[in-house]
Amino acid sequence: MKHALPFAVLAFALAGCHSAGPYGHAPRYAPLSEEVTVTAAAREYDPVMFARQPDEWRKADTVLFGIVTSRTAGPGGGSYLTLSVRKIEPRNLCDNMNDDDSCRVTVSDADSGAVHAIVRLSGEDDVGAHSVGAGSLVRLVGRFGEDVDPNDGAPILRASWYRHWPRYFYVTRAAARVMRQ
Repeated sequence: MKHALPFAVLAFALAGCHSAGPYGHAPRYAPLSEEVTVTAAAREYDPVMFARQPDEWRKADTVLFGIVTSRTAGPGGGSYLTLSVRKIEPRNLCDNMNDDDSCRVTVSDADSGAVHAIVRLSGEDDVGAHSVGAGSLVRLVGRFGEDVDPNDGAPILRASWYRHWPRYFYVTRAAARVMRQ
């Protein structure tokens, strides 16, 4: 019986440990450990500053969130994504304030312009029910090249890293009408 108390404390502590998982089920945005590393030196995309100083922005990594509006085949076996750039909200929306699993990564309703990206997708992100496609949310790290999309003139980011949320695994701020914070 003398071991029952430490065991109960350990079991309770382990039950309290909860990872936000790959889709960030937490009240606040929860970056993956790899994500913290790859985004540390990157700057957050600012379309106004990029337009003013494109050469400066091409010298370093940029990080951004975007909702995929289209996906086509890209060069070198990659995927060519068209994105509606969004800002991450400081708090995620949750269906139930007592259940982190009900929380969804939340991005702005407002579009901050279009960006295109060349991304090498892998596994389920490339093919399958939860693959990257129209309506998906991605967070990208990469560098802008000098080329622009021939159809709309938007810049093209060559992604070196990505994180993906399939459609319905994240929400926009508009969901606040039906979800709590």
